Amino acid sequence: MIDLWDIRYVRLGTHDLDAAIKYSTQIVGLELGQKENGVQYFRSDNRDHTLVYFEGDPHDHTVGFELRDEDAFEHAANTLDQAKVNFRVGTPDECEQRRVKSFLCFQDPTGNTIDLVIQPHHSGKRHFPSLDAGITEFSHIGLRSNAPARDEKFWTQILGAKVSDRIGDSPLLRIDEVHHKVALFPSKTPGVQHINHQVESIDDIMRAYYRLKEAGVRIVFGPGRHPTSGACFLYFEGPDGMVYEYSTGVRLITEEDEKTYQPRQFPMTPTSFCMWGSRPDIPEFKT
Repeated sequence: MIDLWDIRYVRLGTHDLDAAIKYSTQIVGLELGQKENGVQYFRSDNRDHTLVYFEGDPHDHTVGFELRDEDAFEHAANTLDQAKVNFRVGTPDECEQRRVKSFLCFQDPTGNTIDLVIQPHHSGKRHFPSLDAGITEFSHIGLRSNAPARDEKFWTQILGAKVSDRIGDSPLLRIDEVHHKVALFPSKTPGVQHINHQVESIDDIMRAYYRLKEAGVRIVFGPGRHPTSGACFLYFEGPDGMVYEYSTGVRLITEEDEKTYQPRQFPMTPTSFCMWGSRPDIPEFKT
């Protein structure tokens, strides 16, 4: 199996790059990075970037995961080859665009585009957010899946993820101690379903709730608390229908926990997404 080290970035196409830049800085609170050739980079922590918007198809999404080293990179290529998963190696120009030494690119069974990268760039500059949203890091993504049970096998048997919990057929997958870095939700089309940034505290969740409402941003879920990960959350709508999430207090499943941990099965009901009573206005979170 492939050993994913961490989630690294999301790349999103958009027809309105200026609007995406304004939203990412003035609403989400990300730091504006470099802009070149119709590509805008954003920072949320000490990495070179964690989000990219580029001029292109709004349905063109890529998620990047970091591998530990070149041995892991070679092992990943062999594993994909043995599993008969088509992949390609990034060109030097593409590696420069992604700020990595090398990467492999392939699609999961639904058609979600995945990069596996090594030696991604960090930044020598301190992270300086565009507003005080309390963001500490880019943490996880929701992915669309046209067959979550099938895709769960792909992510666990080939990519080495572990199931933390399930809501209906939707698995919440971890690749380290964090409860989940990937969640698969039913959908007829591929793509990123939501993008999560961790914030420092529940106070940041509540400040964001009032700030976003005042700015006219559509709140699609929350504030609330997930019974699965234990995290407090707030989901809100972004450019091209993308959903963004702030959360804090996510559960960790430690090495000691692994010895006895058993994934829990939650029904596909509103209370499985929020234990406080908030109901999602997100199609993939509904029965």
